Amino acid sequence: MKIIIAGAGDVGFHLAKLLSFESQDIFLIDSDAEKLDYASSHIDVITKKGDATSLKLLREVGIASADIFLAVTESQNTNFTIAVLAKKLGAKKTIARISNHEFTQNSEIDFSEIGIDSMISPGELASDEIKMLLNQSAFNDTIQFENGTLNILGSTLEYTSPLIGLTVQEATGKFTNVDFITIAIKPENSDETIIPRGNTVYQANDQIYFSTPKESIKDLYQLMGKTQFGVKDVMILGGGKIGVKAARNLCPNFNIKLIEIDKDKAFEVAEKVPNALIIKGDGRDVELLEEEDIAEMDAFIAVTGNSETNIMSCLVAKSKGVKKTIALVENMDYINISQTIGIDTLINKKLLAASAIFKHVRKGEVLKLANLHNVDAEVLEFLVKENSLVTKNIVKDIKITKKAVFGGVIRNGVAMMTFGDFQIKAGDKAVVFCLPEAIHKVEKLFN
Repeated sequence: MKIIIAGAGDVGFHLAKLLSFESQDIFLIDSDAEKLDYASSHIDVITKKGDATSLKLLREVGIASADIFLAVTESQNTNFTIAVLAKKLGAKKTIARISNHEFTQNSEIDFSEIGIDSMISPGELASDEIKMLLNQSAFNDTIQFENGTLNILGSTLEYTSPLIGLTVQEATGKFTNVDFITIAIKPENSDETIIPRGNTVYQANDQIYFSTPKESIKDLYQLMGKTQFGVKDVMILGGGKIGVKAARNLCPNFNIKLIEIDKDKAFEVAEKVPNALIIKGDGRDVELLEEEDIAEMDAFIAVTGNSETNIMSCLVAKSKGVKKTIALVENMDYINISQTIGIDTLINKKLLAASAIFKHVRKGEVLKLANLHNVDAEVLEFLVKENSLVTKNIVKDIKITKKAVFGGVIRNGVAMMTFGDFQIKAGDKAVVFCLPEAIHKVEKLFN
């Protein structure tokens, strides 16, 4: 597959890096020679210096034979322009990164008619992620399929959990009143992600990921040893695009306080989000946080442009008794350390954008793709085709690699657990958890 990426910034570089691992033919375009030099010395891609809006340059990189063209520069207007040009010059599919969420929510204009097949807004993806995390307060990772019909939920296993000491097989047999599949385990103080088997033993402080229908979520709290708590009062640090979008998203259901250090921006935010309480101040000031009753908050969300500020302010919030903390980080290396440092969830715009884009790259009919925050793996939702390999046998007889596991299917709007004797059928929406090295084997099952 030939993929051309315009923009070698954070999002473009990260996408090129992930795609290069899969032996795709990747072309990376940017006018910044330094960014391209860095990319070419770290990943296996073909770089091209120049303006991506140049018709000559697009032809030089073979735009007419491109399977996917990704426009992910920092400029929304540039992305719109080059996506349209790429489509007119023969690219099969075009995807543009945007900053204005109105475009993705618009139903009046069909952007594919002008040459843009899909649009990705990292800021909007981050604000949606925040809302999902608050709705499932005791879990630090959550992915919803079909508006929550089937869910992937992750959290650490408390010492009070009745699962501790049991094998996966024993737990399934003991808690027959709860529908769940354990799809992944990340042991405490380990970077390894385990695809559990029947003899895998649950241990305290393991990070566990479950697949479950919405009806069983309430029962999972008890199995995890956690107490379900409602989130009502939320403090947001940072009045940038993500902070504003998150506040708008949350205001109908939560009481929002937003802290912004810049006076002019604070007034702008107050106009944009009139139902939130906007406070002009430095969120790193512990006295200010105490004056604004941080100890009474149910959740604290730090989304400033500085990763370290976000992490440190969340740690302060935790020390004051806030139950749920979420920090936006730009550094990819931070993602896997959230539990280690005591923050519930770290989110990253690049990862969210990559997940949204990757479903267009995967083989088979992928309806949704998502990355879990604390593990290097993907969760994919496939539409099962007639005569695909997964329909030929019951689950236990399907030769799925040991580095992947079925997480359930949605059939006619109902979530079903894919235990050994389950038969997957054409038309099902099947969810699979998969480590990177096994993705191609899984894709073959759904072709």
